[in-house]
Amino acid sequence: MMKKEITGGIYLVLDPSINKTELLEKLEQALNGGVDIIQIWNNWPESISHSGKVEFIEEILDLTKRHNVPVLMNNDWKMLKETDMDGVHLDQIPEDYDQIQSKIQRDFIAGITCSNNLEVIQWAENHDIDYISFCSMFPSNSVDSCEIVRTETVRKAREITDIPLFVSGGITPKNLSELDDLDFQGVAVISGILTSDSPRIMANEYKKKLKNKVPLRRVKERQSRSGG
Repeated sequence: MMKKEITGGIYLVLDPSINKTELLEKLEQALNGGVDIIQIWNNWPESISHSGKVEFIEEILDLTKRHNVPVLMNNDWKMLKETDMDGVHLDQIPEDYDQIQSKIQRDFIAGITCSNNLEVIQWAENHDIDYISFCSMFPSNSVDSCEIVRTETVRKAREITDIPLFVSGGITPKNLSELDDLDFQGVAVISGILTSDSPRIMANEYKKKLKNKVPLRRVKERQSRSGG
């Protein structure tokens, strides 16, 4: 399975605790609206079994494959061994990243959340991580565990790395313009799209606001995963 490339765009985080039928309907609309990346938040209902999680993921993959959109798992990288998911999103630096790579045994997309700790940026650069997502740029109920990211942190991050940068947390099409002077490539959204009456229209609104953000491909010689 060829590894997809992350360059920017609209990054939709799915909350699997939402009713499955409703979530899949909203996902299909969002994909039609131009969503570029999907992450499944590791927030499963307590009642769901492991096989139920796998089945749910397979249904999501059936939809996203039609649009060639990558699907990532939040933290639970072992799901990459049981499904055709494209990668994993890490909420923090793992102690055993080298072991994770060897256990997955295939190429995969890896992203990580960053607040104001520039050590995360340097770690991502050293380990050939595919993208970084800053949380949280604005106050948000969906990401109440994140501190507010200073705009200076995003600027300093770009001095350290050429990895594609995403911003997240309380971002709407209206306040996105407040970040116009920052060099980022995409926006990560949960409720901004999933709670909308029309996820397709809302995804398209975010897309329009990002039209001046040029998709970014790594220009440095990429390190091998074994050399990280």
